[in-house]
Amino acid sequence: MAQIFPDSLREFWSNWEIRVLVLVSLILQTTLILIGNRRKYSTGNFLRFLIWSTYLSADWIATVSLSVLMSSTSGDLNKAIESPTNPGFTITSFWAPFLLLHLGGPDNVTAYSLEDNELWWRHCVTLVVQVAVAIYVFLRAWTTGNIAVNLLSVPIFFAGVIKLAERTWVRRCASSKYFRKRMFPRADPGPNYARYMEEYRTKELEGYRVKSDDMNAKASGSTTVGNGHTNDTSDHHDPEAAADNNNSDRVEEKYLLGEAYAFFKTFRRLFADLILGIQDIENSYSFFKRNSHRVVFRVIEIELGFIYDVFYTKADLIYSPSGGICRVLSFLLTVVGFVSFLSIDKKAYPRVDVSITYVLLVGAIALEIYAAVMLLSSDWTRHWLSKHKNPVVLNLYRAISFFSPPERERWSNYIAQYNLISFSLKNEPSKWSFLQRALCIRQTMEKRRYKTFHGVTEELKELIFQQLRQKTRTNTTHVSSSFGVSKDLCAKRGQGVLEKEGFLVKFGWSIEEAEFDQSILLWHIATDLCYYDESTVLLHPTENSNFQPNDAKENSKLLSDYMLYLLVMRPFMLPGGIGQIRFQDTCAEATEFFRERESIKFPKNACEELLQVSTKIPPLEVKGDRSKSVLFDACRLAKDLQTLEREKKWELVSHVWVEMLSYAASQCQTDQHAQQLRKGGELITHVWLLMAHLGITEQFQITKGYARAKLIVE
Repeated sequence: MAQIFPDSLREFWSNWEIRVLVLVSLILQTTLILIGNRRKYSTGNFLRFLIWSTYLSADWIATVSLSVLMSSTSGDLNKAIESPTNPGFTITSFWAPFLLLHLGGPDNVTAYSLEDNELWWRHCVTLVVQVAVAIYVFLRAWTTGNIAVNLLSVPIFFAGVIKLAERTWVRRCASSKYFRKRMFPRADPGPNYARYMEEYRTKELEGYRVKSDDMNAKASGSTTVGNGHTNDTSDHHDPEAAADNNNSDRVEEKYLLGEAYAFFKTFRRLFADLILGIQDIENSYSFFKRNSHRVVFRVIEIELGFIYDVFYTKADLIYSPSGGICRVLSFLLTVVGFVSFLSIDKKAYPRVDVSITYVLLVGAIALEIYAAVMLLSSDWTRHWLSKHKNPVVLNLYRAISFFSPPERERWSNYIAQYNLISFSLKNEPSKWSFLQRALCIRQTMEKRRYKTFHGVTEELKELIFQQLRQKTRTNTTHVSSSFGVSKDLCAKRGQGVLEKEGFLVKFGWSIEEAEFDQSILLWHIATDLCYYDESTVLLHPTENSNFQPNDAKENSKLLSDYMLYLLVMRPFMLPGGIGQIRFQDTCAEATEFFRERESIKFPKNACEELLQVSTKIPPLEVKGDRSKSVLFDACRLAKDLQTLEREKKWELVSHVWVEMLSYAASQCQTDQHAQQLRKGGELITHVWLLMAHLGITEQFQITKGYARAKLIVE
């Protein structure tokens, strides 16, 4: 067979293969460190794809480069880049430690997803193999090459090993098993029961009348948390300080950092599926009830930012004393390698290889400096600096704060929107439908095409916060008074609002008699029908309403489309059910209805036509239950809602959606909340953490602490 590639091209690639690979490896590392953190606050698919492909390619390229270097030191030397006795081989073998540095990865992307942390042991095995290959290349060059250059490899080699060990260690710490284990309190055997009973029995045998007296009834013990240990609230600021900021949104950043970090140290146990103590809940509740929605959501953003760093970056290590030592040591070793390379005679080596070596050395130092700048400007460092009163430290904090934006991007602050009626109309023909069919991805891409994004408005945040805070006020006088109350609040998925407003009899069928995914579809379509209907007018506005009618209407629309997005695109964040089957059946019925009426082109016209259909006979009696469509059941619900006064209607609908959102948040698995942090974040995750801070969670326990018993001898 004729050769596919000519000899000249194969010879060119043989000479340049390793050179191209190491430069590409450096470029990939630079790309990762520059854009890796952007996925915290970006929802763009292209950015996620770029980070994902770069993350996978970076390790692959570095591993292949090590393999090429190893192959050049053994086997047929005619296929090597140059003979090992040639100085060119000596300098290329000097690149092996740099590849270990690259395999160590940047500080801001140690794991692309949580699954990477679970496979830390596999990475550990790979680490051993990669270090062994680098040692082999190093020893081979040592026996045949220039000793001066070989000695320069030693500091870079150790810097690379440090980087690799850091990456493996933080993955291990972020894995579910060890992350949960780190949250455990110190082992506590409790009071010595055997000794107490031995003394009790001894006195009894001696003929004394002995009884046990409960000292807790006579003296108040220390407040304990769910694990039986006294709670430490030293990290929190004075609770009264929050009250001073109740009417002002301009709160000092260091104050918010302090509160968020203290809450992070406590509430990170939620991500390990562990319980909280009553004192933990009371501390957070006392803060959150005193502040405005702006302050509250900013604290939660910072808190979730700490959680993201723990799971996806090296933050858990590099912000510790041992991590700081490793960081300084790896930087100094890299600088030593660079300075030493400047001092040796390089005339015997190919000029291009010397240039590439300079690029690798300068690139390694530049990446270390950039990582140090990121470290200094992070929330972790700013919080640490804000706690110290030293003038030098305070000046450093002010300098960092001056160059940092006043409100940093910690999550996307966007919510995805998905609309059933717009999807059923299919007014946007795809340009790539043929290719999508060929790749068997048409259905998936069709769904993605109708997904849009909308900013989370301050009105929406205020609505959510006020509704959740109102729940804790109306259901219990004290957040820790009853675990049953908290559990009951978590179980409400709309019926609580209907019962409070006196509409449970009228609208309860759409929630109590329906599964949760069915309720989402019913209220989503009904919200759309009411939103586009122009027949309802404002008759008697209520002057004391917390929200303007337009705000309640727009908030209802935003939450309606967001909840449908979760049902269609993020079903794993909702309770189990047949939501996607109901969605496709409802879309099929809506599409058929619109196809029969060719004049329908826009959602407004579609809603008008749907409302004209008589629903006097329930759809179930006519169609049966084989099809799971809820289209005309939603029309019934919309017509019932239209009988309400306009302002009252939108207030009711918005409150129902908030309760549905809070129910979904409480039912979502904690690992799914953590997964979404790398995709720009989800509003449902912020709501879930807010609920926990307000005591609306099942993950806490009331304990009495140690018993204080005393033997009384009569």
